Amino acid sequence: MHQNGPAGREIVDMAGRHVMIPDTIKTVYAPSPYGFTMLCTVAPDMLPGLLQPLQHKELRFLPTCLHKLPVIGMLPEVAPLAEARPDLVIVWAEKSKPYHKKSEDALNSIGIPFVYVTMGDLVDLRDYPAAYEFIGQVLGRPDRAAELSAFCRQTILETEAVLQKIPLEKRPRVYYAEGRDGLATEFDDSLHAHLLKLAGDVNLHRGKIQTHAGMEKVTIGQVAAAGPDVILAFDQAFFADVFTDPVWKAVKAVQNGRVHLIPSLPFNWFDRPPSFMRFIGLKWLMNLLYPEIYQIDMIEETRHFFNLFMGISITADDAALLINQAGRHRTTGLAPHRYPDSLKPVRKV
Repeated sequence: MHQNGPAGREIVDMAGRHVMIPDTIKTVYAPSPYGFTMLCTVAPDMLPGLLQPLQHKELRFLPTCLHKLPVIGMLPEVAPLAEARPDLVIVWAEKSKPYHKKSEDALNSIGIPFVYVTMGDLVDLRDYPAAYEFIGQVLGRPDRAAELSAFCRQTILETEAVLQKIPLEKRPRVYYAEGRDGLATEFDDSLHAHLLKLAGDVNLHRGKIQTHAGMEKVTIGQVAAAGPDVILAFDQAFFADVFTDPVWKAVKAVQNGRVHLIPSLPFNWFDRPPSFMRFIGLKWLMNLLYPEIYQIDMIEETRHFFNLFMGISITADDAALLINQAGRHRTTGLAPHRYPDSLKPVRKV
């Protein structure tokens, strides 16, 4: 048995470890962007601090209980964590290699119990439902976690149902443009391009990622020769210039006006960090790529998502701003998406 905390209750974490944790968890922290962002949805009021400073534009779309918290940061720095002294720490890990010796040594050195949450390739959206349910049980919030888990499962099922209707050769080919010049991207197996895999394996940059960091360099000649149908832009400055930049005029997607800025608040909807926001990001992407089949009202979808996951109400104008359609949104005439009762808006926190 692994025992890394005071006596309380024994659980089995997602890495298969038998761990003693306190009977009642009042504060919890995750020293990684993956875990921290998830806790912002299931238990924001239990967080004693932030992973990093958040700006007003980000805090505007997060629960108010996060707005004035100190910064605790990431491991292996332990001093701020030791001072905050949460009842429990969530350590995020890859399913096939679930143990982080440096994290374990750091947490054991200050005597704070921890549990592992594991996912395939660290960020596989298909593993989010189980992770939410595990965290909900550990923190004593199973009902809240079940609501979020149900939304995650439903989104994946909807995506798979759409793709069954579209042959691979009919799916648009997508280039993911990173960096100020748009000339960094991700291989199709990269965790940073996970949404392109889920949205029909549409990433035109094929290959095997060599490092976790990604951001493979390419040339404008390579992009033009590949002829992407759609470009997803990570960098706002790149997006602002791409349609008038003579270097990019030879690229098919630019010529056709099919370059789209990825929404980024309060956390990026696509990548860096890969978080729960990718569920609304997946809806946004599927609607972008397959609008004839995946017919949803993104304004209302966004409003519902923020109500459910962040417990906050946003206006249609807020939603339009978030999906980079400010000044262009209008009623689509689409029927509102019908959610199960378990996915109806929840209380504010």
